[in-house]
Amino acid sequence: MIRDITIGQYYPAESPIHRLDARVKIVVTFLYIVSLFIVNTIMGYVIVTALLGVVIHASKVPVKFMLRGLKSIIIIILFTAVINLFMTRGDHILWSWKFLTITTEGLYMAIKMCVRLVLLIVGSSLMTLTTTPIQLTDGIEYLLRPLKKIGVPAHEIAMMMTIALRFIPTLLDETDKIMKAQQARGADFDTGNMIQKAKSLIPILVPLFISAFRRAEELAMAMEARCYHGDENRTRMNVMRMRGRDYRAAVMTAVYLCVVVGLRIAAGHLTFMI
Repeated sequence: MIRDITIGQYYPAESPIHRLDARVKIVVTFLYIVSLFIVNTIMGYVIVTALLGVVIHASKVPVKFMLRGLKSIIIIILFTAVINLFMTRGDHILWSWKFLTITTEGLYMAIKMCVRLVLLIVGSSLMTLTTTPIQLTDGIEYLLRPLKKIGVPAHEIAMMMTIALRFIPTLLDETDKIMKAQQARGADFDTGNMIQKAKSLIPILVPLFISAFRRAEELAMAMEARCYHGDENRTRMNVMRMRGRDYRAAVMTAVYLCVVVGLRIAAGHLTFMI
């Protein structure tokens, strides 16, 4: 289960998506997430899913690898579906028992939220899978650069976000190793009630926190040994430049947003459904 988490990982490949400018991918991903909250029709979700499928195919990232990341959040998806299924009120009752009621509106809302979560996770993972940590850092820093005028440390924020994403797979791998080591010593993480299962996680969390602090100290010492001083007088070996493919991706994204907004207007309600 732990190895199934794909957020923060980078999948090396030669594809048009990998070659896009990191700034474009960050902005496009943000607009894609926004579009998921604008879409409210079946046709809209079909268009979003089809577009995401085309982008995944162009990225040359295996679909199985993308879907594998959903295994780690299947509980959240099911919980969201159940909440929306029973808590959404409507006029067309499909099933009722005591205080539990399932309506057509609730069923539609549950399906819509599940699809939205799946598209959100897959689309967000695609950005990190096709962008190296260095490119991601430079892209975030460039987009936050205007905030420097009001005293926002753009470089430090970008570095912290990238380091956090970079070490997610490392910490997950460390957790997996610790769990296997504890199970080899007779630890049981599957039996017992919720309190017992929570207590059984202590032998995992303690060495994991120790390992995380040790890695943080080693990283700080390595950065200091390389005379890292933040954004002060910092130069880059690879300067980010917008190319023709980046402008084409921006135009395609603008057209996509116009289609999504047009479908929402045609549906008669231009509100963000959260």
